Amino acid sequence: MNIGNVKPSNIVFLAPMAGVTDMPFRLICREMGCGFTYTEMASSKAFDYSHGKTQEIARLNALERPAAVQIFGSEPEVMARTVSSLCEEGVDLIDINMGCPTPKIIKNGEGSALMLKPELAEKIIKAVIKNSNVPVTVKMRKSWDDSGRGVNAVELAKIAESCGTSAVAVHGRTREQFYSGKADWEIIREVKQAVKIPVIGNGDIQTPQDAKNMIESTGCDAVMIGRAAQGNPWIFNRIVRYLETGEIITEPSSQERINMAIRHFNDMIRFKGEYVGVREMRKHIAWYLKGIRNAAIMREEINRLEDAEKVRRVLRGLIGH
Repeated sequence: MNIGNVKPSNIVFLAPMAGVTDMPFRLICREMGCGFTYTEMASSKAFDYSHGKTQEIARLNALERPAAVQIFGSEPEVMARTVSSLCEEGVDLIDINMGCPTPKIIKNGEGSALMLKPELAEKIIKAVIKNSNVPVTVKMRKSWDDSGRGVNAVELAKIAESCGTSAVAVHGRTREQFYSGKADWEIIREVKQAVKIPVIGNGDIQTPQDAKNMIESTGCDAVMIGRAAQGNPWIFNRIVRYLETGEIITEPSSQERINMAIRHFNDMIRFKGEYVGVREMRKHIAWYLKGIRNAAIMREEINRLEDAEKVRRVLRGLIGH
């Protein structure tokens, strides 16, 4: 499957997740079989103000390319300037966030709030595409909710296609659901039937079997893995292998998970420094240790530590190093 002139390595993608899909994690996921990655969402307004942290979010590593930079905003002219700047830096693909459900995003009319304003969404898509020399995609949800103006992912997908978007990703939940309840895969199927551009399915893929079931039931061209990849980058290779051969690779052992947590921790310290790295890795370590004996006690201890070597010692102690 191609997205414009971009060819992912395979059809199993890593979903953009704020505070999660930074460069160290993306590189691990690519190494573990992920076919395509997205940055954390970057604010177009902050980028417009040359905000250093936002520019860091949008930075790509040669080892993960091609990859997408995801941006969000509600002002077409600001989005256009951001895109022009990103294209000057040589990005591979730009994704527009129209699905984020968090209050601090939607209160500004951004993220999934744009599903309430398809006319504004259209203006943003047109402005971004006009100022981009790389493919542009849109990530959306099923709708804002199940009432009001109704479920409108199909409507928005058609708008995106008519504007020249190269693909759309659909998360089968409404904004009102956040991440609760069950994702509606039927809406992904409806979007796929309504447009000719590639459709990426997202929501409730926990296992290789789930990925295959989504593809078969919706006809989507690729699948996007979000929360199931947290502390579990092995899921990409497991899904790819299952789709290609029907083989189920066994899940990683406790020792493999702890070793990966240490590797991820070291990568994070190198990339972000000790102070930030130690703190930002706490949630990742909790995900890696989930289900491992004494994990809760170790997690509490790690959450109190500020010294990188002390964190390493705790993790090594879990495997007898």
